[in-house]
Amino acid sequence: MKINRFGRAEILTPDQINVLFTEGFVNPRDRALFGVCLYAACRINEACTLAVKDVFGSNGVRGVLVLRSVNTKGKRDTREIQVHPKLKQYLEEYNPNRRKEFLFPGRHGLLHIHKVSADKILRDTCLRLGIEGVSTHSFRRTALTRMSDAGIPLRHIQEISGHRTLAALERYLGVTEKQKQNAISALDF
Repeated sequence: MKINRFGRAEILTPDQINVLFTEGFVNPRDRALFGVCLYAACRINEACTLAVKDVFGSNGVRGVLVLRSVNTKGKRDTREIQVHPKLKQYLEEYNPNRRKEFLFPGRHGLLHIHKVSADKILRDTCLRLGIEGVSTHSFRRTALTRMSDAGIPLRHIQEISGHRTLAALERYLGVTEKQKQNAISALDF
């Protein structure tokens, strides 16, 4: 976990992602919740406040997940994110009560799960697995950095992330040792 709450969330390794989703999140709801954070590159509050209708249609999981502007950080724009096949699997395994308003209901079922509760789920899971430096924001940073590593244009990533400017997005992305090594290796004169 972030020690002083002022550090940047760690970017997860592929091994950490694998162990979190295969051994860590034993509850299908938790896999689906953090799967949304990872595969939609969204903030924890955006995932917690998703409505069932924003993810599920009459035929099951929609092809597009809707992050409504009222639930986004800047309350600026509604974003539509394509549903990754792995996320679709997690959502189908979770199979929420579709008569509820929220995809991830809170303890009493009336409101959505609170981001503090989601944070506790993640902290307990990471403690049990011996994973350090991870926060709920790690999933978002990991997804956006992975897209950048794959050569996806920053403008496309900005549409997914909802950052207002490319400069804000660039500050957000992690730079790995491999990226620095590749940059130096490109100096092949």
